[in-house]
Amino acid sequence: MNSNSEMVDYLIDVGALRSNNIIEAFRNVDRADFVADARAADIYEDYPLGIGRGQTISQPRTVAMMLEMLSPKEGQKILDIGSGSGWTTALLAYIAGESGLVIGVERVVELVRFGSANLKKYNFKNAKIIEAGDELGIKSEKFERILVSAAAEEFPHELKNQLNVGGKIVIPVQNSIYEMTKDENGELDGVEHYGFTFVPLIY
Repeated sequence: MNSNSEMVDYLIDVGALRSNNIIEAFRNVDRADFVADARAADIYEDYPLGIGRGQTISQPRTVAMMLEMLSPKEGQKILDIGSGSGWTTALLAYIAGESGLVIGVERVVELVRFGSANLKKYNFKNAKIIEAGDELGIKSEKFERILVSAAAEEFPHELKNQLNVGGKIVIPVQNSIYEMTKDENGELDGVEHYGFTFVPLIY
């Protein structure tokens, strides 16, 4: 695939992209702006690419599937844990729009700088990437959506407290992706999707 448009068409064809607002975000946020080498021949291929420090920009199909599971909407406050290259943060910022807010959190300092520089290419007023603290996520805040792009060994229950009632979290745990919604009793309920591989979540 030689262009962002071809990559998006492919993701639609294989059923990874279905929602109009997510498709629009993928068409308007070019993956080439978030890779380590913008001249590389395989920017738009459907596999992860290294961005340094043992981290990757995720496989396009996986990102598409996780965003479809997350079902982000305009105006929402969204937390993006393990923002890495900034690609998912930018996609979410496009979807959330000016009335929304997206905060990317990244543990690797070099990637905080890399992701922030990539994000600036789009001049989003509603998004930023910050360095992760000792706690997972942002303990003092609550969100409508939480996306985690690295695999936990077990489900980190501290994130449940950072989710509003009716809010949704999508997180890899070992080799599965969990898609969970917080009910009115404050409990998480959802589904497990099997057969994925991610870099480990370290905190």
